Amino acid sequence: MLGCCLENVRKQVPLIHNITNYVTVNDVANVLLACGGSPIMSDELEDVLEITAICGGLNINIGTLNKRTISAMLAAGKKSNELGHPVLLDPVGAGASKLRTETAISLMKEVRLDVIRGNISEIKTLAQGSGTTKGVDADVADAVTEENLEEAVAFAKSFAGRSGCIVAITGAIDLVADEKTCYVIRNGHPEMGKITGTGCQLSGMMTAYLTANPQNKLEAAAAAVCVMGLAGEIGWSRMQEGDGNATYRNRIIDAIYNMDANTLEKGAKYEVR
Repeated sequence: MLGCCLENVRKQVPLIHNITNYVTVNDVANVLLACGGSPIMSDELEDVLEITAICGGLNINIGTLNKRTISAMLAAGKKSNELGHPVLLDPVGAGASKLRTETAISLMKEVRLDVIRGNISEIKTLAQGSGTTKGVDADVADAVTEENLEEAVAFAKSFAGRSGCIVAITGAIDLVADEKTCYVIRNGHPEMGKITGTGCQLSGMMTAYLTANPQNKLEAAAAAVCVMGLAGEIGWSRMQEGDGNATYRNRIIDAIYNMDANTLEKGAKYEVR
């Protein structure tokens, strides 16, 4: 199933509208091209409605938030809802400031989201801000580990049910969940944390996977996470003496570019709970 999701992206070449941060915008575009999609970037209010209309999916990333782009995010999100296009929210830094947190929560309330993708701290912030937090919600630590995995899976499913969308929590162990099912994914390499924007890149790629696989969105989201993690493993295995994080970034993108269904199916490390 994961390999089919990859092949569908390459066959369909979905055009993805990205309202993303200017730290990683170039890498997001390159990863979308590498995975088989096509990127377009627009965050001007007078421009986003037309751009959204010609695209297949929308990736909203609040990493370098400003008041001008908030209106564009809401407008593009609502337009995508009208058109039936998938929408992904990457709540970068939610919890770090009032503006980020309130903007992410506003987007959750006003736009019908297909996926929220973030780290555990960002997702916990949204869970606490979007309603009362009870049970496992309050007990999940700030990192998903083997020791708290059962509670983290329960938290991911619970928040997915309350928010009405897929929740992708990325870290050393990745969780991709809807209300009933959770993919527990163990692909990746610790050095990926030394590269700025692997999460942003994943959000762009995941939006392409959602767009190309509308009937299998949970599997598509999980496939994108596996592709990114596996690319991190492959890229690291090809590092040479003297290479650093800039080279590693390029090797990850190259690994995504060369990824095929067979490589993904053989290399994906996941279980379904």
